[in-house]
Order: sequence, then C-alpha cells, then structure tokens
Amino acid sequence: MSNRHLARTMAMQALYEWDFRGQDTSRLPELVAYVKQEFAKDFDDGGYVERQVAAIVSKVAELDGYLERFAPNWTVAGMTVMDRNILRLGMYELKYDSAIPSKVAINEAIELGKTFGGDASGKFVNGVLGAVYKAMVEAGELKEADKNTK
Repeated sequence: MSNRHLARTMAMQALYEWDFRGQDTSRLPELVAYVKQEFAKDFDDGGYVERQVAAIVSKVAELDGYLERFAPNWTVAGMTVMDRNILRLGMYELKYDSAIPSKVAINEAIELGKTFGGDASGKFVNGVLGAVYKAMVEAGELKEADKNTK
C-alpha cells in the first residue's frame, strides 16, 4: 500500500467515525489521533490526514450538495455512512485539492469503495465522481495537476 493511499484510508476512517458519532467537530483531533494510533502509529503523512479531514468537514455542506446533485437517485442521508464519506473525500480531492490530479482522486476513491464499502460501492463511487469530472471538463474547470498528466 502506498503512503498516500494509507493516508487516504486513515482520513476516510476518521471521517467515518466523525459522521457515525454525530459529526461533533470538537472531537476531530481525537478521532484523527485514534485512527493514526490504531492503523499506523509511526507513519508520517506530513499532516495530510489532519488537513484533509479538517478541510472536508469545513466544506461538508457544499460537498453534500454536489453529492445530491450528481447522485440524483440518492440523498446523502440515504447513502451508507461509508459510501458518503468515501465520496466526500473523493469529491474534495476532485474539486478542491489542486495538487491531486482528478483521475487519481477518482481512482483512489473507487479503490476505497471496493475495499471498505459494499458490493456495489466501487461502481457507485465511480458513477458519481465520473459525472462530476465530466461536468468539470465541460465547464473548463480542469486543475493544473490535470493539465500536467495528459
């Protein structure tokens, strides 16, 4: 498992805990510390997990709006806790993290869905994030990281 994939996995697990336990933002540092201690206590992610989790939580309403728009047959509340947090992480990286190429964000989210979600999670994540990416391309919203990976 690559270092960034491990860091994404830990970020997803912290988001899952945060969401499952009622979205208490005051507990975020504790949840992140717990996940890091349990899964990779000596792993130095350069602050990635803390940054991503904090950024996602700060934009959760906006991210959920995108999920509602691009998963039209689902509500965010109707999604499994795992799927919606994988999608939040993937959506954040896709839309807002300028250092991560869009296709990497999508592929990593699909892998998280396959590993941690249900039987159809990988396809669900692919469909939602693929639709967002298509809309970004049509609107000319490619990130600089995308332009360098063609």
